[in-house]
Amino acid sequence: MNDKLNVLFLGGAKRVSLAEHLIDTARRKGLDVEVYSYELDEFVPIASVGTVILGLRWKDENIIPDLLSVIREKDIHIVLPFVDPAVEVASRLRSICSDVFIPVCREDICKVMFDKQLSVDWFKKYDIPVPQCFSIGNIEFPVILKPRTGSASKGIKIVYSRDDLRNISNLGSYVIQTYIQDGIEFTVDCYVSESRDIVSIVPRIRLEVAGGEVIKTRTIKDDVCITLSRKVLQTGQFIGPVTIQFIRDVATDKTYIMEINPRLGGGVIASIEAGANILSTLLDEYLKYPVEPIVSWKENIFMTRYFKEVIFYADNH
Repeated sequence: MNDKLNVLFLGGAKRVSLAEHLIDTARRKGLDVEVYSYELDEFVPIASVGTVILGLRWKDENIIPDLLSVIREKDIHIVLPFVDPAVEVASRLRSICSDVFIPVCREDICKVMFDKQLSVDWFKKYDIPVPQCFSIGNIEFPVILKPRTGSASKGIKIVYSRDDLRNISNLGSYVIQTYIQDGIEFTVDCYVSESRDIVSIVPRIRLEVAGGEVIKTRTIKDDVCITLSRKVLQTGQFIGPVTIQFIRDVATDKTYIMEINPRLGGGVIASIEAGANILSTLLDEYLKYPVEPIVSWKENIFMTRYFKEVIFYADNH
């Protein structure tokens, strides 16, 4: 097998650290990784470690032909999506490009997970606990209103009374749930092999979040989160990296699922450094190596993130 490996990120603009970990992990396997990232803007941080390819919006009708052209021209071996709309696009590519490794679930499952009402229905179908949901005419305040589509906590509203509710238009576009005022949030980084075997499940506490992105996090061997995550993954609907979010009500000690993102999460580096190297597993699958369950990862691995500048000079020097 050629030791040159070309990896295409979809929307990986800020995933510099992950790209660096991927390059380093691949090097230890004797692979020389070249990272490309498909973006709308050439001036993004990933340019510091890879090559930016200017592309189309994810909803553009020509997105698939354009990406197929990139895959051919750059001889891409692996495609990894990093934003929600790109996951559905990657899933469509997977059904077309049998010679490219694209570890994502089916498009119909992606559509369910990126629609909060459909995902709530899915959770209930598989008996995964969710916060209590309300119809517009039957609400117990306070509640949290979540737009059916969207990500990074955009558009979320906390409502404490019916008077406040009257000031919100287009209520039918929201999922209305009990607002857990004192809750502990968890993210669980998972990986499911192409043969649907569960490789890793690593929970971590979300200690600080900004704009939907975790800033501080700590791995924890939480049995409830692990059990619920395993129940989700055992449905057989997922492939590759999966990020599951839970919230625990401190008052009742009950744990509820919030959402599933069938892709690598922004804080996955914490799990990688804890010993569950999803990137290594991913590369092994590409290489057709057998993968074994990872159970000996470390808890209490604390990760914090920071800003770092990338400078683009006018004369390209």
